[in-house]
Amino acid sequence: MAATFPPPVMEARRWLEGIEFPADRPLINVSQAAPMEPPPEPLRQAIAEAALTETAAHLYGPVLGLPELRAELAAQWSAAYGGEIAPAQVAITQGCNQAFCAVMATIAGEGDEVILPTPWYFNHKMWLDMAGIRTVPLATGDNLIPEASRAGQLITDRTRAIVLVSPNNPAGVEYPAEVIADFRTLCRRHGIALILDETYRDFHSGSGAPHDLFADPDWADTLIHLYSFSKAYRLTGHRVGAMVAHRDRLAHVEKFLDTVAICPNQLGQRAALWGMRNLGQWLAGERAEILDRRAAIEAGFPALEGWTLMGAGAYFAYAAHPWPIPSDDLARRLVAEAGVLLLPGTMFLPETDTGARKQVRIAFANIDRQGIGRMFDRLSAFRP
Repeated sequence: MAATFPPPVMEARRWLEGIEFPADRPLINVSQAAPMEPPPEPLRQAIAEAALTETAAHLYGPVLGLPELRAELAAQWSAAYGGEIAPAQVAITQGCNQAFCAVMATIAGEGDEVILPTPWYFNHKMWLDMAGIRTVPLATGDNLIPEASRAGQLITDRTRAIVLVSPNNPAGVEYPAEVIADFRTLCRRHGIALILDETYRDFHSGSGAPHDLFADPDWADTLIHLYSFSKAYRLTGHRVGAMVAHRDRLAHVEKFLDTVAICPNQLGQRAALWGMRNLGQWLAGERAEILDRRAAIEAGFPALEGWTLMGAGAYFAYAAHPWPIPSDDLARRLVAEAGVLLLPGTMFLPETDTGARKQVRIAFANIDRQGIGRMFDRLSAFRP
């Protein structure tokens, strides 16, 4: 535990201590990828109704989650991905991070290895460190897309899984369906798990299913799928995530969940179920807004002298800055001198990766088009 780095978002918030931002130049916070608004009012009303009228919403429930929510997700995912998913292959968790921790506890132990493409999602790396599992970084190159052939060269007899996040956190890039399929083939050939985290699937820019893994009738022998309701329905504080996997694996996942949470948040699960059944059109509007902000990022970046937009999608832009200072020093200076809080690449890459010194993540979902314009103005005016 002592060797695990501090939570990056909490570390970044500490950079704000002692700094006052004038009313006419407030902080632009693009550090954490989370909705800044509460759930829509009809969903809040549904939560209030459940709290007032459903006794079971205040009691312990099934460890693997509300049966109705498991069935709803199985039905909607089966239709969306063109496959067959049974409710017994779905588990509901206290957020997607817990889903990752729970499934990893069933896959790998101390001394085992898990391959993470870089830049990686820092909470994945943190959990592996805490569990004594060796993280094997998979470099992705300039396009930030991992290659299965390169990953194959990293597999050893201690490798237990490869983890993909698409749309990616922190890079924003969307992995092509054929890339995801290549990783499935690689993992199946080596008898290891493919963990696919699709927390941001609702904001994918493509139409139709982003991959065809669930169309494979034997998907459960290799694939473990993770999801979060936090972003889709603004339920970040309610902590509701999901896992889709072989029912035999979920039997082991149940052991982990029973010891750390007993059951998922009952009101949060009811909120997620109501959202899935009633907020399809609203969610389509949320997706359109995020895609519009992505377009604003892509249109505005060329005007930033010396900057390179490496990836953009879902909630994120990942970029290289032009200055001869490390990105972690730059991030602190931008708070004090430009009123912009973003995260440095050093939080997403191994210490030995020199690219970390030049890269930053911008969570643009936190600001609208006007906010994006103001951010570009401040970055353009900044001089180290």
